Amino acid sequence: MSIRAIWYVAATKKSAKNTLYMHCNVKPGASKDREGIASVDDEAVEICVAAQAREGEANKAVIKVLSEVLNLPKSDLQIAHGLKSRSKTVAAVGSWVNAGEECLRRAREYLDRAVEGA
Repeated sequence: MSIRAIWYVAATKKSAKNTLYMHCNVKPGASKDREGIASVDDEAVEICVAAQAREGEANKAVIKVLSEVLNLPKSDLQIAHGLKSRSKTVAAVGSWVNAGEECLRRAREYLDRAVEGA
């Protein structure tokens, strides 16, 4: 069974906003030099953060990294699952989270660009 690292869910009656979900594997406690998107594949987005995994510090750092990479305000991102785990699902909403395939293409492009720049 394959997990998609990035997927899109259109707005419904339950959820009024289009949402982009990302399955992330987080590596807390990395050096400042390694902080950022380490890799992107079909299974997960691997994120290294310098913050330690205590009192939500690493979670805040994950949101900060993704906010910078995806060019979204931090308020448009939230951890949907895995607050106390290294395996997290991050939900993104906002102005450019709209047309399914286009949104997925843009997110993947931004994430790949961040890996290349690392």
